[in-house]
Amino acid sequence: MGLFTSNKNSFALPWTHLENLEDLQTAWHAAGKKIFFKHSTRCSISSMALNSFERAWRGDEHVQLYFIDLIQFRSVSNELAQLSGVTHQSPQAILLSNQSVIYNCSH
Repeated sequence: MGLFTSNKNSFALPWTHLENLEDLQTAWHAAGKKIFFKHSTRCSISSMALNSFERAWRGDEHVQLYFIDLIQFRSVSNELAQLSGVTHQSPQAILLSNQSVIYNCSH
C-alpha cells in the first residue's frame, strides 16, 4: 500500500454507517454518548482526518460511533446539521450526550 492510498472499505473502528434519514433519527434519539463523523470520500483532508481519528481513538464502550459518507448521503448530513444546530463542514466530528452537542470540530 502506498503513502497516499487506502482501503476505503476497511474501517478500523466499529462505525455504524448512516445511510438514510431513518437511520439518523434512530441514532439521534439513542441514549448515551455518540460521535457523528462526516467524511467526504473525495477529499484528501477528510481522509487524513478520518485516519488520524481512527489511529487516536482509544475506545470507549459507552460511546457509539456513527459514520456519514457525505458524497452518497448528503441529505443525512444536512439533517444532522439541522438537528444539532452545528453548521456543516467536512470533515467534521460532532460529540453528543443524548441529543445535546458537547463538542464539535472540523479541519
